[in-house]
Formats: sequence, C-alpha cells, structure tokens
Amino acid sequence: MSVTTTIDNKSAASAGKRKKSIIELLFEGRAFFALIAIIVVFSLMSPNYFTVSNFLIMASHVAIYGLLAIGMLLVILNGGIDLSVGSILALAGCVAGFMMKGVTLNYFGVIVYPPVWAVAVLTCVLGGVVGAVNGVLIAYLRVPAFVATLGVLYVARGIALLMTNGLTYNNLGGRPELGNTGFDWLGFNRLAGVPIGVLVLLAFAVVSHILLSRTAFGRWLYSSGGNERAAELSGVPVKRVKITVYVLSGICAAVAGLVLSSQLTSAGPTAGTTYELTAIAAVVIGGAALTGGRGTVIGTMLGAFVIGFLSDGLVIIGVSAYWQTVFTGAVIVTAVLLNSVKYGRR
Repeated sequence: MSVTTTIDNKSAASAGKRKKSIIELLFEGRAFFALIAIIVVFSLMSPNYFTVSNFLIMASHVAIYGLLAIGMLLVILNGGIDLSVGSILALAGCVAGFMMKGVTLNYFGVIVYPPVWAVAVLTCVLGGVVGAVNGVLIAYLRVPAFVATLGVLYVARGIALLMTNGLTYNNLGGRPELGNTGFDWLGFNRLAGVPIGVLVLLAFAVVSHILLSRTAFGRWLYSSGGNERAAELSGVPVKRVKITVYVLSGICAAVAGLVLSSQLTSAGPTAGTTYELTAIAAVVIGGAALTGGRGTVIGTMLGAFVIGFLSDGLVIIGVSAYWQTVFTGAVIVTAVLLNSVKYGRR
C-alpha cells in the first residue's frame, strides 16, 4: 500500500514538473510562437502571404524596426529608455540627403558632392554624437532618461525641420558625373537574393549578440541594469557603460535612417514618427524587462518580426489602418502582461 502511494506521489510530481516545464517553455518562446501563429493565420487567409518574395519584402520593412530595436535593447538593458531614436533617424536621413544634394562652400564658391561612403560614415558619426549627448545628460548631469531623451527628440526633429524648411529631399540616387551614385544600394540591391537592409540588420544583430554574451561590456551592462549601485561597488564603470549604450543606440538609429532613406530615395523631417514606440514594443515583445538587466538580441529580433509581419499581414488581407493600430496595441499589452507574470513570479 505504501509502495503504491509512493509511486503515485512520484508520478504526480513528475506530471507537475512536466506541466511546469511546458508553461516555462511557452513563456520563454512566446515571441517565436506568436510569429509562427501570425505566419500560419495570414497564410491561410491570403495565398500571397506565404511566398519567398513576400517574406523578403516584409523582412526589408522589419530591418528599420529591427535596427532601432537593437539600440533600444541596449538602453533598456541598462535600465534606461531612449525616446529620441525616431527623431535621430529623421535627422540622419535629412543630413544624408543634404550631403547627397551637394554641400555649398560659399567661401570657396564651390559645391562639394561627397561620395556615398563618406555620407554614410558622417551620418553614423552624427547619430553617435546625438547619442553621446543623451548619455552625458543622463550619466553625468543626472537628468532622468525619459526627460533627457524626450528633449533630444524635439531638438533633433526641430533641426531636421529647420534644415529642410519642412520639405523633403527627393531623388537621392545621385549622378555619375558627380561621383555620388549608389545611395539607393542599401534600399534596393540584393546579395544572393536577400535585401541589403536585411543583411545589415543581421550583421548588427550578430555583433550585438556577441557583444552581450562574449565580452566584459556585456557583463557590465547586465549587472548595471540589474542593480546599478551594486555594479558600481563591484568596480563596473557604470557611467561609461551608460554613455556607450546611448551612443550605440544613436548609431543604430542613424543606420536605420540611411536604410529607410535609401529605400525611399528621399529623406524628410517627419520620417520615423512614433518609431521609438515601435522599437520599445519590439524589445518588450521579445521578453526584455523594462526595469533593466533582462533581455536578449534574439528575443528582440523575434519581437521586431512579430510587429512587422503582423502589420504587413493586415495590409495584405485589406484590414483598415485603424484596426492595424488596435491589433498592434493588443499584442504589446499582452506581451507586457506576460512579462509582468514572468518576472513577478521570479
């Protein structure tokens, strides 16, 4: 009798563990399962959805959100927030468009047309500088991240509007005789059939994953995001880490601006509006904690693809843009609730 009872108890305990492991698996892989569900549902609803060409087109759209989300992930892991990435994207695109149209040097009476590689490098430097301003305000001047980045959001957007007078730089393809062709390479060219923008996103994702998982900086970032005071007492250069993540976020936003401007062959001061919210949503859907110290690049990429594939799928089946906003918001709220349950249990 006692032997039978013991066996029954062990069986019940084993069943409980299996049930717990299944639940944990669903929690850990919720972004992946959501992406699979989105693909299955829209494939059944539209024959045009489940095609290689459509996936590549959607992936090129996701590249913009994904680049912003990688930078946002680094900031959120540090326990901060960056509301300026959408404006940095617009400013970077406008600066790139301004240089592609020619820089007038009044003193010398000439117009300089920088090569595309120089435009790209200078634009990335600009993104890093704006990010550094965010980092200094937050790390050294103790301005709350929300307030600092909100202020930079308005400043960057205002500078973009002043540069363009509210207009858009069009036809950024360049001219062969001026030596500035090739700007549309990021947006339209493909390598082995894959859009260049997607390959850029993949490269940034791989480098970021290695940075977080294989370097001392990654360990510093997770520790400072989890408990900044304890990390500082342990010898972690907390302020340097904080500035670095905002610089990297600014660079990611600048690259996203280059890719978007290249895809459109135009750059406008209103580009990237509300993109910062989409980037935050991708990070949250990917399982990162807004309190810092928890999150992965893989999860963030899955979150970006969930948002991108969901939005494009709704467009393909002809759903109203208003309903698209509702569905996207519902997914974000669900992700936040799941994160609260997960981290609250811990």
